[in-house]
Amino acid sequence: MILPMKKVWLMVRDSDRREALLKLREAGLVHLQTTNVLSESGSVSFARKNKIENAIGLLSEIKANKRQETVQTDSSHLLETVIEIGKERKELQERIIFINREIARIESWGELNPASVKELSKHLPVFLYELPADLFADIPEDARYIKVSKNKSNVKIIVLDRELPSDLMPGITPFRLPEKSLSAFFQEIADIKIKLNDIGEKLKTLASGSRTLLEEKAIVEQEIEYEHALSSMETVVDTQSEYALSYITGYVPCEDMDCLKKSARENFWALSSDDPEETDEKVPTKLKNSKLVNLLTPVTDFLGIVPGYREVDISLWFLLFFCIFFAMIFGDAGYGIILLLIAAIGIIKTSKNGVPQGMQLLLLLGACTTTWGVFTCSWFGLEVEKLPQLLKDISLPAFSPAKTGGSQVDQNLQLFCFSLGLIHLTIARVKNIIKNIGSPRVLSEIGNLAMLWGMFNVVLFLVVSRKELNVYPLLPASIYLLCGGFALYFVFGSYEKSVGQSVLDSTKNLITVVLGIPGIFSDIMSYIRLWAVALAGASIASTVNLMAGPLLGNFLIFAGILLLFLGHGFNLVLNIMSVLVHGVRLNTLEFSGHADLRWSGTAYRPFAQRTPK
Repeated sequence: MILPMKKVWLMVRDSDRREALLKLREAGLVHLQTTNVLSESGSVSFARKNKIENAIGLLSEIKANKRQETVQTDSSHLLETVIEIGKERKELQERIIFINREIARIESWGELNPASVKELSKHLPVFLYELPADLFADIPEDARYIKVSKNKSNVKIIVLDRELPSDLMPGITPFRLPEKSLSAFFQEIADIKIKLNDIGEKLKTLASGSRTLLEEKAIVEQEIEYEHALSSMETVVDTQSEYALSYITGYVPCEDMDCLKKSARENFWALSSDDPEETDEKVPTKLKNSKLVNLLTPVTDFLGIVPGYREVDISLWFLLFFCIFFAMIFGDAGYGIILLLIAAIGIIKTSKNGVPQGMQLLLLLGACTTTWGVFTCSWFGLEVEKLPQLLKDISLPAFSPAKTGGSQVDQNLQLFCFSLGLIHLTIARVKNIIKNIGSPRVLSEIGNLAMLWGMFNVVLFLVVSRKELNVYPLLPASIYLLCGGFALYFVFGSYEKSVGQSVLDSTKNLITVVLGIPGIFSDIMSYIRLWAVALAGASIASTVNLMAGPLLGNFLIFAGILLLFLGHGFNLVLNIMSVLVHGVRLNTLEFSGHADLRWSGTAYRPFAQRTPK
């Protein structure tokens, strides 16, 4: 549920603005409407934050010694130490890259000592050249040179007295002498590696101080947020007058308005509030759902999506269908049990400090996956004939190859996917119908719903080829639904003030309106991906078993076990990626499109004191 908001204006004496902001931060209620302008002190804090993040990133690459005690030091000293060490390490790593390039450039010359060449040039000028083989014949006859080596592609020579004339050999320049000899470069690399190893040990001793830097980062972020707020306060009346006033605007959930009014009275602030205007696009979104629905938070946070303030909240339906999609894409009870074990271990380890929502969500998804795998009789991609009779008996006949022919199971699953899509998209359309009750635009939503149901029958007729599923009698009804629904959508789809204007707007955008029909077809068809992706995952699991099977019955058993572990692990990773690509897409694209949800919102983030993450 999206909580209603109030837009508020807080006015204080200009001389009290800093103290007022501190009090406002303690209250932690107002989502401030700030500018991107930072004061000088805020810019300094921002630069320090970047510095801290660089240091934290550097330490995160290092695994702290298990026996190393937590570093007890001043955060500023720790920060400067880590930054200096990181700078030194970067310089050494860049030096190694440069040396390796130089070695690749000069190694064909062998142990070339540049100091000796320079000393010789004081008495007799010498120039080193590396010429293409086809240009070697063009060297002037009066040139004095010594041939060092020759191969199919180039010739190395040492020219005495003077350089080769550039007019006769354009683009050919003397070989640039390196800083050191080849052996000296190799020795320098060895010395640098020793230094880098020492730096690594130093960083290990400091890695336990990451928590200190995280706490410092939280403090600096508070300072930046405070400076942002301070810069956003506007002054009214004469700024030189003792009666000067400053104000700041923001948004507060209606349920928290009483608390804000209490703070305003206690601190002698002037407070004004009003409902946000319809054109106000900066209103933040605050969701309030049950603990179960809040399990979706890790997914939405990862995707960075928030519904707009005036959009619909689909969190419950998102979670419900996400669990179904996840289970169908993984599609294997064995994989579901693995997820359950991982979640159980994570919950046990974190139970003292509070179980993360991610672990709770994983437990739910693991349970759903296991249930679906039991229904479809899928266990680590094993052949049905090799499974115990109990596992065959508890599977669902319609979806289980242990009880129904394989081709018929596939058709049943296809029908289930399309039906699931119909239900999913129908829910979206019904939410729009409810939203538009009282407006003629509701007829447009009813038309869209009619086209959805009509197109569903068309999809079944074109894709699902089953003798038992006779959709011919439904085709006339489908045509009526499509035509009638399109008529309603055409007449009322652009309704604002009048039906005539709506028809005129639809006529102007006729191509877009007509293309909406095949768009509905593609949306329903999109749900077949659940079956296709699950089928691909099952094929990979079966192939892994087929490859590892012959190895398990002889002395190569360990290789077979390793192959099973790596193969199924790889398949699990692919399934996770498939969920992110396909399972999330069906909620955030197909479903959201039919629910007129664009995820254009900004999350409610009150100006408050925060703890380090």
